[in-house]
Amino acid sequence: MSRLLYIKASPREERSHSIAVADAFSEAWKEANAGGEVVIKNIFEEDLPPFDGFRVQAKYNIMHGKEHSAEQKQAWEEIEKLIAEFKSFDRFVFAVPMWNFSIPYRLKQYIDLIVQPGYTFGMNETGYFGMVEGAKALTVYASGGEYQEGNPLETFNFQSTYLRSVLGFMGITDVIEIEPRGTLMDSREANREQALGEAREIAKTF
Repeated sequence: MSRLLYIKASPREERSHSIAVADAFSEAWKEANAGGEVVIKNIFEEDLPPFDGFRVQAKYNIMHGKEHSAEQKQAWEEIEKLIAEFKSFDRFVFAVPMWNFSIPYRLKQYIDLIVQPGYTFGMNETGYFGMVEGAKALTVYASGGEYQEGNPLETFNFQSTYLRSVLGFMGITDVIEIEPRGTLMDSREANREQALGEAREIAKTF
């Protein structure tokens, strides 16, 4: 049975273009996958632990077999639990608005927590390799302007370029992108309707 993790990275909910498209996708995916499970993770409502100095030191002490406190062990186990949850899914959908040409800070915090050596990526004599195997992802990118490939503003796009890279780093290379961009432009409704149609169609075979 496939399991889909739906990561909402926008706090705007019903006003969010990325969430509207990702909602349509997840609903169509459920219809096409009888018995499939969809779990929604709204990272603006999640109690994500800070990846601060205390937790970084806990990570190094535990992973390097050094002495550590019970508090450090508990703090690292909180992060391990997040990683295990993420890796228990084989399908992902991300609803991601563009903030200052990149991704929302809460999504970056979540990524910083789960991208850990020995858990979601490894290293050997030839370099890095991903450890999240056999997974697929759909990423929905919304932005006020147009930043697609070939657009004069594409060099400002650190949104899709970053998320695509970090997913691939973890081993998730089968990624489909939908871009309801231009949400502050006259073309926004047409772009949104096109993205909704694409999402529902992709869901049938995802």
